[in-house]
Amino acid sequence: MKVKDVAEILEELAPLEYAEDFDNVGLLVGDQDMNVTDILVTLDSLENVIDEAISKSCNLIISFHPILFKGIKNLTGSNYIERAVIKAIQNNISIYCLHTALDNSKDGVNAKICEVLGVKQTKILIPQKGTIKKLTTYVPESHANVLLNGLFKAGAGSIGNYSECSFTVEGTGSYKAGKNANPVKGNKGELHLEKETQINVTFPRNKEKSVLSALFDNHLYEEVAYEISTLENVDSQIGMGMIGELEKPLDEKHFLSFIKNKMNVSCIRHSGFLGKKIQKVAVLGGSGAFAIGAAKKYGADIFITSDVKYHQFFEAENKILIADIGHYETEQFTKNLLVDYLTKKMPNFAISLSESITNPIKYY
Repeated sequence: MKVKDVAEILEELAPLEYAEDFDNVGLLVGDQDMNVTDILVTLDSLENVIDEAISKSCNLIISFHPILFKGIKNLTGSNYIERAVIKAIQNNISIYCLHTALDNSKDGVNAKICEVLGVKQTKILIPQKGTIKKLTTYVPESHANVLLNGLFKAGAGSIGNYSECSFTVEGTGSYKAGKNANPVKGNKGELHLEKETQINVTFPRNKEKSVLSALFDNHLYEEVAYEISTLENVDSQIGMGMIGELEKPLDEKHFLSFIKNKMNVSCIRHSGFLGKKIQKVAVLGGSGAFAIGAAKKYGADIFITSDVKYHQFFEAENKILIADIGHYETEQFTKNLLVDYLTKKMPNFAISLSESITNPIKYY
């Protein structure tokens, strides 16, 4: 199995198109055509993780955070990033990163937090915009079903929990084939009128390449007329954060103690207690203070995240309990999520969970 084959499996869970614009995801170090021996899964691909990969004979590291975020003008080993990259290159180790592509996946980071905390009936907190596209094309009536089925197989026509969705309109198309054309209907140099079906289907942004391939492979005409537009609609299955409910409400202090136990947290920074039960829970792994407003809007009793600044705690406004449990702590189980996923997809392959400590923050 090659690196690109593993990447294809990972992108079924977290398509790279879902990543935020600022992010750096995908294969960051190495050769996509390299044969993979063993895989090491980690949160951060630091130098100690590279050493662990070497000791375990792993030549592919799946890292949640990217080791390369900003541009590098030289590689001299002057900082921790350069040293890790140099050591990986010297030992022929590839590094693949998921980061916000996995953050935006409905089965990603936030789903794992909800699983650990027993939060049920979950939905995305902030759906990502610009993820739904629409294809409009025109085909002879006799060939409409063939083309539709091809588009459906390529991933078009899915809306939420529904599949094979489309809208068609019957009409008449016209064209005049030039001298170098090879028309399947009509004659060169003559205006031809054809009964056609206008086909409209939506598709997720990450399926555009496969949908266009299906369009060209299954269309009857040599020149295919089509339009692609990005819709304002949001896909409820893609986005940041998650919100759901506990099976039974808990008082605030009890629930914070529950979080400390389940998430292996030694300290929680939080806003003032409100004196009410906790049932509706919003979560966002990593730096999630930007979602405080969304958590309040949807009536969450508590918002669990990290990296909340002093003034951002004021945004609770006695309407919600904000709990900052630490950046590493919110994302720590992402490693387990990826190992479990890859083990199911590649049952005969060795997948190792990194034992290296990568949390830079210590508590006294």
